[in-house]
Amino acid sequence: MSNDVQRQSAEVIFKEEIEALIANEKDPIPTGWQMSPRSVFKYIVGGKAGKTTITPKYIGANRLVEIAISTLVTDRSLLLIGEPGTAKSWLSEHLTAAINGDSTKVIQGTAGTTEESIRYSWNYALLIAKGPSMDALIKSPIYNAMESGTIARVEEISRCASEVQDALISILSEKRLAIPEISNDVPAKKGFSVIATANTRDKGVNDMSSALKRRFNIVVLPTPATLEHEIEIVKTRIEQLASNLDLNAALPDENAIESICTIFRELRDGVTLDKKQKVKTTNGVLSTAEAISLLANSMALAGGFGNGKVTSCDLASALQGAIVKDEDKDSGIWKEYLENIMKKRGGDWNELYHECSKLNKK
Repeated sequence: MSNDVQRQSAEVIFKEEIEALIANEKDPIPTGWQMSPRSVFKYIVGGKAGKTTITPKYIGANRLVEIAISTLVTDRSLLLIGEPGTAKSWLSEHLTAAINGDSTKVIQGTAGTTEESIRYSWNYALLIAKGPSMDALIKSPIYNAMESGTIARVEEISRCASEVQDALISILSEKRLAIPEISNDVPAKKGFSVIATANTRDKGVNDMSSALKRRFNIVVLPTPATLEHEIEIVKTRIEQLASNLDLNAALPDENAIESICTIFRELRDGVTLDKKQKVKTTNGVLSTAEAISLLANSMALAGGFGNGKVTSCDLASALQGAIVKDEDKDSGIWKEYLENIMKKRGGDWNELYHECSKLNKK
C-alpha cells in the first residue's frame, strides 16, 4: 500500500481483513457479492476470520447493521439517515468495500450536482464528430454499478435538486437506465443497488420526495447512546487516523478523550451528564466526528509546536475553534459553560478550564 496517498479507500486499508474473510467463507454468497452477509457483518462489527482479527468499523447497534446488510441482499436500495457524525458515509463505504471490494462508485450530492451525474453525460468532441454513440457516452457511477452488478453510493442525497433526485426514481423502480439518444437501455445486473445518505440536521435545499423515499429501506443511525460508547468510537478512530497521518504526537490520554466527549455531549444535549443542570446549546453540531477531528487537531498542535504530548493548552485551542462558530452567540454560551459547569467540577478539570478561559476572554 502506497504511503503517499492522503486517504486510501476502505478496501485498500483493510485488504488483509477482507481477504481473510473471503478465504474463510463458509456461508452462501449472494450474486454479485464477494462474501456472505454474515462475513460482511463480521467485517463491520469485528471478530475473527481464521487467525486474522477483524477490527470493528462501526460501533453501534448490531441490529441496524444486520438490517442494512439484509436490505442490500434484496432488490431494495438503502438509505442511511442521521445527524452529522453518526458514521453514515463511513458505514456506506465499508459496506460497499466488503460486499464488492470497491467503494469508489460514489456521487457527492451538492446543490450543483446535475442529472447527468446520476445517469450519463457526453464527450462533446466525439458527440460533434460522430454523433450519439456508446463511444461518446460517459458513464456515471450508477451506470457502472448497473453494468457490473455492484453497489453505487450517493452521499448527501437530500442536498441534490429535485430533478436529480427524480432521475433516481425510475432507475430504482425499473432497474433499467434508458439512453434515448441511441435507442438503447441498460438493464441492471443482479447485485446492483444504491446506498444513499441523508443528513437530518442539514436537509439541504430540497427534501426527498415521498416517491423517492419509498424506493429505499431507511435505517436511522442514532448518536452514541452513552458516554462510554462515544469514547470507544472516538478512541478507535483517533488510533486509525494517527496511523495514517504524520501528526508526530502521542495519542491523547483517556482523561482527555473523556473530557472532550463529555463537553460535546453536554453542549449537544443541553443538559449535564447527571441531568441536574441545563446547558445552553451552541450553533455547531458538536458530533462525534467533530470530536475526532478536534483531537486529531490537538495532536497536530502537540506534534508541530509542542513536545509531542497533547496538553490542556492544545485541547483548549481546538475546543475554541470547534465550539465558537458564531462569535456573538457561541462565545457567551461557551463562557457560561466554563464558569457554571467546568469550573465547579474542579480536580482534573481545572487545567483545561483555565486554558479555555484564557482563550475565550473578550
